[in-house]
Amino acid sequence: MKKTRIMAVAGAMALALGLTACGGSNTSGTGTGSSGGSGGGAAAGGANAAIGKIYNPSDAKGGTLRFGAAGDWDSVDPGDTYYGLSWNFLRNYARTLVVFKAAPGSEGTKLVPDMATSLGKASDNNQTWTYTLRDGLKYEDGTPITSKDVKYGIARSLDKDTFPNGPTYFNDFLKDVPEGYSVYKDKDLANLKSIETPDDKTIVFHLNKPFSSFDYFAQLASTAPVPQAKDTGTKYKEHVISSGPYKFTTYQSGKLLELDRNPNYDPATDPDSGRKALPDKLTVQIGINAADLDNRLMSGDLDVDIAGTGVQAAAQGKILASPDLKKNTDNPTSARSNYTQINTDVAPFDNIDCRKAVLLAYDKTGYQRAYGGSIGADIATSLMPTVVPGHQDMDTYGFKAKPQGDPEAAKAELTKCGKPDGFETTVAYRNERPKEKAVAESLQQSLAKAGIKVTLKGFPSGDYFKLYAGKPDYAKANGLGLLVMSWGADWPDGFGFLSQIVDSRVIRAAGNTNLGIKLPEVDKLIDQALGENDTSKRETIWGQVDKTVMDNAVVLPGVWPKALIYRPDYLTNVFVTDAYNFYDYAAMGTSKK
Repeated sequence: MKKTRIMAVAGAMALALGLTACGGSNTSGTGTGSSGGSGGGAAAGGANAAIGKIYNPSDAKGGTLRFGAAGDWDSVDPGDTYYGLSWNFLRNYARTLVVFKAAPGSEGTKLVPDMATSLGKASDNNQTWTYTLRDGLKYEDGTPITSKDVKYGIARSLDKDTFPNGPTYFNDFLKDVPEGYSVYKDKDLANLKSIETPDDKTIVFHLNKPFSSFDYFAQLASTAPVPQAKDTGTKYKEHVISSGPYKFTTYQSGKLLELDRNPNYDPATDPDSGRKALPDKLTVQIGINAADLDNRLMSGDLDVDIAGTGVQAAAQGKILASPDLKKNTDNPTSARSNYTQINTDVAPFDNIDCRKAVLLAYDKTGYQRAYGGSIGADIATSLMPTVVPGHQDMDTYGFKAKPQGDPEAAKAELTKCGKPDGFETTVAYRNERPKEKAVAESLQQSLAKAGIKVTLKGFPSGDYFKLYAGKPDYAKANGLGLLVMSWGADWPDGFGFLSQIVDSRVIRAAGNTNLGIKLPEVDKLIDQALGENDTSKRETIWGQVDKTVMDNAVVLPGVWPKALIYRPDYLTNVFVTDAYNFYDYAAMGTSKK
């Protein structure tokens, strides 16, 4: 996920095709991680008090919870979003078939029923999955939610021309989806035969292959119900019809979101998710300068940095030097990978030796400094984080021996690729993320020592994948040779981490998270892993996928990040969830009224 999950229970999970379904662990797109602790109990104050425990537990309702965002995300539309912060936050206004439980630590990686009465019931060798909706589910206007609304929500998300963001799991696994299917071209849902709704409470999915962990698909944001009569296409994000405890009252694109309580949300229909719905109001101010956002958190003018990626370098130094500030922080580890994609569509990166030159030349310590030094990240030696089952320790290019780069070895590779005097390229990053800009600057400085001239080009976060880095034609036409990227698993295993960033078959016209890895041997290994029932053998294959990516020099591994995240002391019910690897936004409250 452009965003997120956890590995504590992953060894017991069976993601492989053909195994029995398990109700286990983890999250979405944007980052996975292990924050430590199995969850439960109250925590005394102090640093890391919200890791594995609940800081300032409370059931008191009231007040306004004020989020801040340095940059916008892709969309608040559940059918068009892939940011981890979005999947975390939208649980306040959109309910899904199942959901990650709002609980501390690894308890937060457990899948529990949300709108459904239970986890999915499998049949036909795990190729058919059935869910039954709870009684009493309603939208914000009091209209009953039906299984047809869930089908419609998923069906509209299949249209990747209209909704380019979000994963392609349903596109890839549903049986016999018509080529170019769109609910706006074919409004008769009966023609989408892979999803059946025999009555208002039942929804049945038919897959094109056995898949034992379909419950992970059932927690995706796109399973949120959408009433077909009120769908406004790309404008639906301006007024998502709420099925959760809050509803939108203000939507100002790129500026402000405001949500008030949904009077037709009935907590009695929501016994398992752990949602608290404590504040009376939620606000998100968008487009705040990142340094200003940190200062406003520390002063109590804002409550939460919604990105969950940690404070910037200046604030980190100030916080670590002050016991009074440090006690209000948490530093969870992560199963996220912050890396740079080498775009093989852009010359001279179609030559492996030119790619290897970049890998040998860049300064790993500079990448780490961009993310706050050792407290913010560990230097990565491959793409897949150490906590993802199947990770294999490897150091193909000698990163540990020469962490500041090896310009002379890089120059030798440049000679091999016919560029002895170096070459020019462009690095893309997200404007509103100072850490990504710092990465780009570090690459510019270190690659220059080998004769590689790098131009920096920033793009808006909200459209980074839809219009720029994730749009192959644009990236190629504009010479974006290096693409700064951050990724966390959609759930905790090799498939949940790797499939959406290395499988060439998920690449589409826009909205990609695979920014250019097109290796037939990788695709073959993915299929091999999905057909392997033995957990140990399957995990070994995921490690081979990681090694193949590195051997082909298509990724510049940066860091496996941690985050120093700040929580004002008046917040209540605060905990890091291993589903998203930052604070859980469905449980948090405030004592400031």
